[in-house]
Amino acid sequence: MHHAAQELSAPLPLAFDAVYRDHFAMVWRALRRFGVPESDLPDAAQDVFVVVHRKLGEFDGRYRVSTWLYAICVRVASDRRRRAPNRYEEFGEEPDEARVSGAVHEPWELAERRALLREALDAMPLEQRTVFVLFELEGMTGEEIATVVAAPLATVHSRLRLSRETFRRVVGRARAREEFELARMGVKP
Repeated sequence: MHHAAQELSAPLPLAFDAVYRDHFAMVWRALRRFGVPESDLPDAAQDVFVVVHRKLGEFDGRYRVSTWLYAICVRVASDRRRRAPNRYEEFGEEPDEARVSGAVHEPWELAERRALLREALDAMPLEQRTVFVLFELEGMTGEEIATVVAAPLATVHSRLRLSRETFRRVVGRARAREEFELARMGVKP
């Protein structure tokens, strides 16, 4: 009887195609939010799923699959950012903003907010950006984030505090620029 109870509590093996199908969009979104350039997203996503394919048999189910995937995404994004200065990049036309944002006709205010979020995220060091994205945008708990980034919970809280300060500073500068422009044009905010 004890053996049967053990079998019931053991995690079921995951199928790669199911993990890919169920989590591809989340991986793509996470990589983008962790600062992977749009042109690198296909390769970065492939890198994530190569790791998943290679290590899927080692997944023990102690954490949610999404938590494990976020940890892989953090490492892939970090590796890509570290290698970025050494890469040769061909410059062509600027990407179509509607295609990049995923919306065909995005309202102006929403596009402006997305641009401000990207600016704030880009102002954060990767460690802070990762914690901010996982907590504020992905809704993970501090404990889950500590697992993903392999850091003590106190470090996660410190990085979150610093990232929020950066976010507020960037938003404050953007508002000040907007108020200055409106005043220059003679429009009252």
